[in-house]
Amino acid sequence: DGRQTFDVFLARGAESRSPEPVGEKVVSGAEVSFGDAPNIVKSGDFTFFAGVRSDAFFFDFDGILALYDTSGGRNFTAPHLGGKSPWTGKDSNTEANILSTVVEMPTSVLGGNPGLRIWGRCSVRRDGKLVHADRAGHPSVSSFFNTDDTKEEYNASEPVNDRTRWLEQFIHLMGHTGDYARDEAIAAIDAHGILPDMLSFDPTRPAGYPNGRTFADDVINFRLSFLSKGDIPPDGLEPHADTLKQFPYLGTPHPK
Repeated sequence: DGRQTFDVFLARGAESRSPEPVGEKVVSGAEVSFGDAPNIVKSGDFTFFAGVRSDAFFFDFDGILALYDTSGGRNFTAPHLGGKSPWTGKDSNTEANILSTVVEMPTSVLGGNPGLRIWGRCSVRRDGKLVHADRAGHPSVSSFFNTDDTKEEYNASEPVNDRTRWLEQFIHLMGHTGDYARDEAIAAIDAHGILPDMLSFDPTRPAGYPNGRTFADDVINFRLSFLSKGDIPPDGLEPHADTLKQFPYLGTPHPK
């Protein structure tokens, strides 16, 4: 009938690392939303949504391009510091939509005592196998710390190997972007829990990056300040005003 549907599996422990769906199925055949009205699905203490919504992420993309030399496969590893502000004052994402998955559940389900760490992965099916194509924990870490030569390997790997594989690359990069000494770089990485690349959240403390992340957090400002040791000025942008106070929290999709 042309509908797109999704299933949700609740997996714990070793099951959660399987490349195929395993564990308890808590949602079956729920419809993906593409219109203004979100299809909200409840299962016990869980609430789910999958579909198109307004993207809450805000950033000045033209300003970032002016700030960094991205030639030669370097991605965002060579900033131009000391000149005039690169910021245009324009949010590049004001009319963007995103295909989103939203889950609401009791914090107790996630474990942690009290803190926990979260990361996510996107995989695509290729020749009958799931191929790991992207991952995220801390916002913008993969984008700013990797080059074209390393991002595919980084996205295919897992946080358990991050410290061993990527620490030296991160230290080297921070020496260029913020004139960090080796000990300073390691201390900064450890202070914000960047390696392994998993987002930390302590529910006994107020949410706000780097303790979790809210839609109002300017994570690009945070990352650029971190990389430059405070030399890159804030972009001055405001959070999007169309987020909701109720589930699924992301705003109504923009017209195409």
